[in-house]
Amino acid sequence: MAVNASIRESTMVRPATETPRQSLWMSNLDLMSVNNHTPSVYIYKPKVGADNNFFDPLVLKNALSKALVPFYPLAGRLKRSNNNDHDENGRIEINCNADGALFVVADSNSCIDDFGDFLPTPEFGRTLIPAVDYSAGISSFPLLLVQVTYLKCGGVALGHYFVPEIHLSLYKHHIEHQPPKDYENEIRAATTVSVFKFTKEQLNLLKAKSTPTNYKEEDDDKNTVLIKYTSFEVFAAHLWKCACRARQLADDQETKFYTAVNGRTRLQPPLPPGYFGNVIFVATTTALAGDLISRPIRYAASCIRNALERMDDEYLRSTLDYLELQPLRDRTSAFARGAHYRSPNLAITSWVTLPLYDADFGWGRPAFMGRAGIPNEGKAYISSSPSNDGSISMVIHLQSQHMKLFSKLVYDI
Repeated sequence: MAVNASIRESTMVRPATETPRQSLWMSNLDLMSVNNHTPSVYIYKPKVGADNNFFDPLVLKNALSKALVPFYPLAGRLKRSNNNDHDENGRIEINCNADGALFVVADSNSCIDDFGDFLPTPEFGRTLIPAVDYSAGISSFPLLLVQVTYLKCGGVALGHYFVPEIHLSLYKHHIEHQPPKDYENEIRAATTVSVFKFTKEQLNLLKAKSTPTNYKEEDDDKNTVLIKYTSFEVFAAHLWKCACRARQLADDQETKFYTAVNGRTRLQPPLPPGYFGNVIFVATTTALAGDLISRPIRYAASCIRNALERMDDEYLRSTLDYLELQPLRDRTSAFARGAHYRSPNLAITSWVTLPLYDADFGWGRPAFMGRAGIPNEGKAYISSSPSNDGSISMVIHLQSQHMKLFSKLVYDI
């Protein structure tokens, strides 16, 4: 059925007390992810025996107003250092002017069950996420937008946009600035988004197959060692192989794999705990589709492991040095994302270790948390189950012509 919502109220929530009025300089990592919002949705089931203040909008607005005091940059607006929104030569900054975050209250005749597997389709996002008008320039829109939608079944959807996108990926300097020419025409191909769920048993079986008990390799010192890959390395390798097969890539087709890496734990000295900026880098590896398809899964897993192991302090700082050398407009342009995900490439972001289901506002934990949209083909997200039973869900955006075969291959474990 069609999912829709009607807006009841739209207000700007400002910090509860006076906050610093200043302009905040943004790092090059921030600039790489500053031009759009990140859409996410929490779904809360009706609470049995709940009083009348279940997700009371006044309670939520007061809580948001108080939260904007320590997180006052989120109540500000973007601006350029030359005060010209449309001049790309001006560096983007955060103007901490306390203009506030947008808070929207909506009602929907839909129930939680109507959302099915919570596919992050455009309709899903339009219903539960506030609309953003970017046409008036970067200083015109809030950095944080929140929408609480009351569902017919008594449940609540809490959707929000946030910018800069802390979880957005940054690309290394060796990545090309254009999609592969053979695939430029496929950018306009029809695409679809699907969700796949995997039990703990399926994941354990996949991991067991990746490293036979008698399989050993030599380390750098020529010592024979038993190689064991992490659950992420194995699962990501499986998805990469399946994507290559579903896309029917030629054996000599080069394919790239991307995955987000948190620089907070890798940079030395460590960043202070309260650092608010973007510290997400991307580990990248390249292989031939024929090798990925024909060789055991441990080959793809080893490619991914090697890419992750390279992401040390020296490597990350080389990325920062590279960005500093780029023209300012290139640091904020779309060259760094989007097209690179598309076929024949694949990008996977894992949220498995994040506390996605700890967002309890006093009315219980969410039944679901995830993206409200995935704009780029070739992009996938992995998240853990809200029941913490070891199972995971994976949502992926692929070309429609590839999704049918991918749906079969991905469960061939």
